[in-house]
Amino acid sequence: MSRTEKDLILESVRKYHRAQEADRRFVPGETPILPSGATFDEDDRAALVEAALAMRIAAGASAIQFERKFARLLGRRKAHLTNSGSSANLLALTALTQRELGDRRLVPGDEVITVAAGFPTTVNPIVQNQLVPVLVDVDLPTYNTTADRVADAIGPRTRAIMIAHALGNPFPAAEIAELARQHDLFFVEDNCDAVGSFYDGRPTGSFGDFATASFYPAHHLTMGEGGCVVTDSLPLARVVESLRDWGRDCWCEPAQSDTCHKRFSQQLGRLPYGYDHKYTFSHIGYNLKTTDLQAALGLAQFEKLPEFGAARRRNWQRMREALDGVPGLLLPEPTPNSDPSWFGFVLTVTEDASFDRSEIVAFLESRKIGTRMLFSGNLARQPAYQNVDFKVVGSLENSDTITERTFWIGVYPGITNEMIDYVAQSIRAFTAR
Repeated sequence: MSRTEKDLILESVRKYHRAQEADRRFVPGETPILPSGATFDEDDRAALVEAALAMRIAAGASAIQFERKFARLLGRRKAHLTNSGSSANLLALTALTQRELGDRRLVPGDEVITVAAGFPTTVNPIVQNQLVPVLVDVDLPTYNTTADRVADAIGPRTRAIMIAHALGNPFPAAEIAELARQHDLFFVEDNCDAVGSFYDGRPTGSFGDFATASFYPAHHLTMGEGGCVVTDSLPLARVVESLRDWGRDCWCEPAQSDTCHKRFSQQLGRLPYGYDHKYTFSHIGYNLKTTDLQAALGLAQFEKLPEFGAARRRNWQRMREALDGVPGLLLPEPTPNSDPSWFGFVLTVTEDASFDRSEIVAFLESRKIGTRMLFSGNLARQPAYQNVDFKVVGSLENSDTITERTFWIGVYPGITNEMIDYVAQSIRAFTAR
């Protein structure tokens, strides 16, 4: 295909996108206001089609470019793309169980401190690696845990801390990183809901031995599906890469064959000398890679991350001001010393309210205003964990409150001022009944 033919196709794609967007208008009570979603422009659509025209259907140049840019964004040395943020969490924690870590490796029965209220795939890798989750509570109205709670949970079998930033609002990552350093613990920072947020002047995702990200459509930038593991440790990065890529020992990039210059001239394990390094496996791994189609979209989205973050902050602040003083609802607050790129706007029905959560959620949904629970609520109460070996340190009172009385609504970049004002007016109308 000539360049002219490709340019014609891409221009048609751009025209198609503009036509699709031209008639969009908000009709209160009829147009759905989603709690989350992706925001696309014609550059995103063209980038995806351009990658499809080139048939870049496996990981390649776009994936490598994105990894490098994302690592630089967080000030980390290495980034590895995955097929989801959940897979990124699995890879990060599983890497800490590998023999390369020697006596520091996590072994079955070791304890990992985490938070009871959040998304399950922050905790699932702990269980999947036969480790013991140690659940701690969170504060209201930040919905994050504290360094004091984490410190109280450290015991003789504690080996790691794995916590997620709540709905874009950072937990006190610097203080928890210092706790990990003092007690020689690994620290995995689940940054899936908080890309673009800052704590103590540093980007979230820059504090842990590992940090993870998600590029699902609900998140701060999207590839459709996708995730990432970042680290400053080259040895740990190498383990993640192997685990992600079937467990193979080879580290050749796509379309390369002999990066180590020893493809047919080494002996590993009990294999014969000269066994093809591309088919030598040093870890019990997975296939959790992404594709260049996804990475091409991610690169187009990447350039808009500052704009997206500004929109999320602006929408959250407008909602916060519009709902100030509403009876029966606890409004959210940023963690001290933080600058959140908000994932959502979280609300908790107070104990003295004249209504319950189900009533206000039903009212909002009837007006096409989408709502979501704060993910799993108290994970210890979920059916999947009834036979899981876990520990609880302290009360989980606030996690129970989240389970029973908390929900959130959207502030993502696709929400307009008109939509925010309609949501706020609807909430005020309901609470005034």
